Amino acid sequence: MSDTSQAPVALEPRARFVRACRGEPVDRAPVWLMRQAGRYLPEYKALRAKSSFLAMCDSPELAAEISLQPHRRFGMDGVVVFSDILLPLRAGGLELAFNPGPSVANPVRGLSDLERLTGDVGPAIAGTCETLRRLRRELGDRAALIGFAGAPWTLAAYATESKLSRDVEVLSALSWREPDTVLRILERMSEICAETLRLQIEAGADCLQVFDTWAGVLDRPRFEKFAGRALRDVLARLGRDRPPVIVFARGAAHLLDELADLGADVVSLDWRIDLADAAARVGQRVSLQGNLDPTALLAPLPVIARSVRELIRAGRKARGHVLNLGHGVLQTTPVEAVATFVRTAQEAGG
Repeated sequence: MSDTSQAPVALEPRARFVRACRGEPVDRAPVWLMRQAGRYLPEYKALRAKSSFLAMCDSPELAAEISLQPHRRFGMDGVVVFSDILLPLRAGGLELAFNPGPSVANPVRGLSDLERLTGDVGPAIAGTCETLRRLRRELGDRAALIGFAGAPWTLAAYATESKLSRDVEVLSALSWREPDTVLRILERMSEICAETLRLQIEAGADCLQVFDTWAGVLDRPRFEKFAGRALRDVLARLGRDRPPVIVFARGAAHLLDELADLGADVVSLDWRIDLADAAARVGQRVSLQGNLDPTALLAPLPVIARSVRELIRAGRKARGHVLNLGHGVLQTTPVEAVATFVRTAQEAGG
């Protein structure tokens, strides 16, 4: 259980966030939202009307501004850099576009294509790293700075299809027909993921989230053979002195114990997992993040506030809890709903 009795009376948001991730005493659960910087905000829509998504990601000026927009409004404890998990794939010569969703013009289909995945990650995410440096200077201790990357399995899923299918058909089929080929692809994706995270650490990130969005399509044995093995490789490459790492896998309730055993500091839960149950099962091994259903932010404001308070109570059973949604903010989410979510968390105390 998180021990708030020994916590300092008033932690700075940056320290609060990092300490909660590590399972150390805090004054209250820190709060942020996945996709908090983006399309539900009118100020973001104004910028988006003048620029393409990729251009905004690659522009440190625009990306820093977008990253800060929700913090100015709501004062979350964490500011996540505005970027995309697929940008590092450009280092491998993959032709990436967003129309509006991601597509790859020249997907990887086998070992012969691996030669294209030997490029340096640095230039592909140079804009993101400069954005992080700007944010670090701007934020000080007023918020933890969150970097992120796509997990190897999820990067491979996008890299092997022109437009990703709901069931990750190409990568899944290849993993049955040619498992050694997929392991080789995942090895390269592990290098890309780890290097992406390492560069973000150097640029000032206080915490890192790894998105394994498509790990949930795997059963437990195949998760261990493919996605889990690759995630362990990423964490090993980062070493012991890294900042806290959060792992998020959507639709992965059946993998809760496996995710908790990877070696990450925090497991982020999607909204289909009961937070209290997760805290009882794995909450002393790892801190937990989440996990309000994103559609709950479409509810009346008193319902949102009550739901947040219930999550905070459930999260106290874990060694540490970072309050968040169980996935990203929906485009149709009212601004006042996000304000209620954050304000309720801030007023709840320890």
